[in-house]
Order: sequence, then structure tokens, then C-alpha cells
Amino acid sequence: MNISIVIPLLNEEESLEELYDWIAKVMQSNRYLYEIIFIDDGSTDTSWNVIENLSLKDQCVKAIRFQKNYGKSQALDAGFELATGNVVITMDADLQDNPEEIPELYDLIVTENFDLISGWKKKRYDNVFTKNIPSKLFNAAARRTSGLKLHDFNCGLKAYKNSVIKTVKVSGEMHRYIPVLANNEGFTKIGEKVVQHQARKYGQTKFGMDRFINGFLDLITISFLSKFGKRPMHFFGLWGTLMFLFGTISAFFIGILKLHKLYKGIKTILVTDNPWFYIALTSMILGTLLFLAGFIGELIIKTKSNEKHYTIKEKLNF
Repeated sequence: MNISIVIPLLNEEESLEELYDWIAKVMQSNRYLYEIIFIDDGSTDTSWNVIENLSLKDQCVKAIRFQKNYGKSQALDAGFELATGNVVITMDADLQDNPEEIPELYDLIVTENFDLISGWKKKRYDNVFTKNIPSKLFNAAARRTSGLKLHDFNCGLKAYKNSVIKTVKVSGEMHRYIPVLANNEGFTKIGEKVVQHQARKYGQTKFGMDRFINGFLDLITISFLSKFGKRPMHFFGLWGTLMFLFGTISAFFIGILKLHKLYKGIKTILVTDNPWFYIALTSMILGTLLFLAGFIGELIIKTKSNEKHYTIKEKLNF
């Protein structure tokens, strides 16, 4: 199969049939072998009924339905697991991503051997103050932190080699950082393509300003995980050891100083009246806790399972 198109959605009943017709027209005009995988992330409208009707009309339409709303990352992870195409395209269901971009994205993966191509909505039709400006700040921070020179990390329209999506595991709210996760796994040929942004035609956005706050928090997480996610002892153990040594040396110095003054007959205070005693004790305790955190982190990594963090309620055409 040439292409798998993975589409996470939440309450997009009005746009689904139009989106399907648009995608099918592009796929058939280019004579691709394809599948369209809808992931209904706990919709409360009639989105699932629309998808059922589409699947009866076209066996290329496949779908899974979550028991409840788990989030876009979990929806993408489920779609990635089921996708069989040599190239996997992700796009949103709100008609803001243009299916006409798919052939060029496909060619960049197949003919130019890119591992991942990320869309860049250079010209946007969103609100300047609530989306455009925060998005620019977020992407600038992501570029600086990750080292990837992408303009739009959060663009839903992306193309991947199948090997990439089978390797990268998306959890939490890390869908914004799939290029970073792929790069961390050794898929370093990551490119970017300017894509057309469509104004939202139906409904309202499912994301508010809080997504940028969460995005920056996730950026800190991914930055830490990219360096120490597979070896937490290198971070916690290092700082724990340094703090414990600092506390031990300080306590030793306090004890030696106390004995020296007693030997010389110099009037001195109780060790427990010396503020450095508490600094040394706190450093030793914190150092021990950090070291234990690193040790426990190593144990968790060694024993963790690949359990899914979502429940599938129904499947179509799988």
C-alpha cells in the first residue's frame, strides 16, 4: 500500500464527508493504493455515524472509536499502530489541512528519501493574538531547545516513512514534538514544506490558550527526556552525588573545626547551633533522595511495559 492517511478527530460531524470526498478525489486521481484511518477520540456528536456510512461506501475507510476522549497523542499513536502504508500522512479533520498537498509530501518521502516532512502553515487564517503570536513564540522556543530548524512543530499535516511511526511512541501530549521524538530515535533526515492553511469552515477549535502553556511544559519534558530519558541516573545520580559530597565535606569541616577549637581552648558554639550544620544535613538528605530517584527511574525503565493508555470501543474494516 502506498499511503495511509491518519486522521484524529473530535466532534467534526459537519466536515467528515467533505474531507473524505476531497481526499478520495486526490488519491484516485494519482492512482494511489491507500487507506483512510479515522480515529474518533470520544466524539459526542454524530461523527461516528458519519464514519460508519463512509466505511460502508468505501472499504478504504477504516476507523477506530475510543471509549472516551483521551487526546490527540493517543489517537495518533493508535492510528500509527494500525497504519500499513509505506508513507503515512497525518492531517486534522477540520478541513484546515489541504489534501492537495499529499502528492508532494509523498514524493518528498519516496523520491528524496526524507524520514519525515513537517508542514509549515506560513500564511495562517487564525486570530493573530490568540494563535499566531503565541504559536510563533512556542515554535521559536521549540527550535532553540530541540535544535531542529522547523517553523511549525504543531502543524497537523505531516508525512512519515512507515518505519518512523512504528518506532516513535506518542504519549501524553507529545504529538507536538513528533519530529523531536523521531530525531531522538535516529531519524535525522527531517524536512519541511510550506503548506496551504484553510480557514476553519465548520464548528470551533477544540484547543484554547492553555495548549500553549501545556506546550511549553511539554517542551521542558521532551528536552529532559531527549537527554536523560533512557539514563535518568546520569542526571539524578550526578546531582545527588555532588550534593551528598558537598554535605559530607561540610559536615566533616564543621566537626574538624569544632575539635580544633576545643583542643585550643577556644570558646565555641554547639554544632547544632551552627547554620552550616543544617545546610550540610539538608544537602546530604537531598543528595540521597536524588540518587534514589535516579535508581528508581532506572528500574522503571528496565521493567516498564508498552501498555496502551487508551481503550478502543469499536473498529471498522480492520
